[in-house]
Amino acid sequence: MHLIRGLHNLQHSACAPLAQGAAVTIGNFDGVHRGHQHVLAALKQAARQRNLPTVVMLFEPHPIEFFAPDKAPVRLMNLREKVEALAEQGVDYALMVRFDAAFAGLSAEQFVQTILVDQLHIRFVSVGDDFRFGAGRRGDFQLLQALGAQAGFEVAHQPTFTLNGERVSSTRIRAALQKPDLREAERLQGRPFGFTGRVIHGHKRGRQLGFPTLNINPRRQRMPVEGVFAVRVDIAETGERDLPGVANIGVRPTVDGLRPSIEVHVFDWAKMVYGAHVRVKLAQFIRPEQKFSDLDALRAQIAQDAEAARILLNLNPTKEHHG
Repeated sequence: MHLIRGLHNLQHSACAPLAQGAAVTIGNFDGVHRGHQHVLAALKQAARQRNLPTVVMLFEPHPIEFFAPDKAPVRLMNLREKVEALAEQGVDYALMVRFDAAFAGLSAEQFVQTILVDQLHIRFVSVGDDFRFGAGRRGDFQLLQALGAQAGFEVAHQPTFTLNGERVSSTRIRAALQKPDLREAERLQGRPFGFTGRVIHGHKRGRQLGFPTLNINPRRQRMPVEGVFAVRVDIAETGERDLPGVANIGVRPTVDGLRPSIEVHVFDWAKMVYGAHVRVKLAQFIRPEQKFSDLDALRAQIAQDAEAARILLNLNPTKEHHG
């Protein structure tokens, strides 16, 4: 899959196939959940029938983050996670459009003509019937259909995907994670909920406590879930998958942490993988994140958490050795 960072990069040679036309869908696709996967499957089928490449148009920042940042919901995925998930779904191109004042000021007609027609050479677009676009959100599904008829592209309604009679949405996944109900989140998303990131250098306090950790930068300002979890870890560079461990996700309140962080202690494993790309999949919730009076209390709790994680992951309970 090709990631196109900005409309100006549509002139790149890798985007040459788009000059013959494209099948496009538009949205935030936060979580790339089962509803999104249903939309993408329908888009790919329509694209195959018309011999067109598929394009998912994304916005950065999300429109609500631009207009009302205080009301914006926490993201389920950072940009890299979203791009990786779209690639796994077989999308040909992900177009990241910078959502700024200039873009927000485009009228509905300007958006269709200058972006969809002139630059994307659109021939097919699939959107929800509640889709709004253009300055003041004046454009709607009916207007898009009318403009498509004039410009010569097809407009289709996105299929609705429901589970237990309810529409699958990013909002439902966030609600599940707030409990946290990881089984429900996995059911809605179609895979275990988790995070990816690069392993970075930390303060090495985990080693001092007897529990060396992989410190992972989640590249986000807020986390959709916090606490201590039994986890499974995939490490791209080594090819290792489903390594069992225990993770603290949050802001590290005991050790003057202010930024979101993920610290993973992988059981019976001690490789140096700084810079490696890691996926942390949440398996079971153990407890909320909390502040401890001193490092000795923290060390004792980590030992308990590790033992709980081993049991939850169906491993043989083995006391962690630490000094």
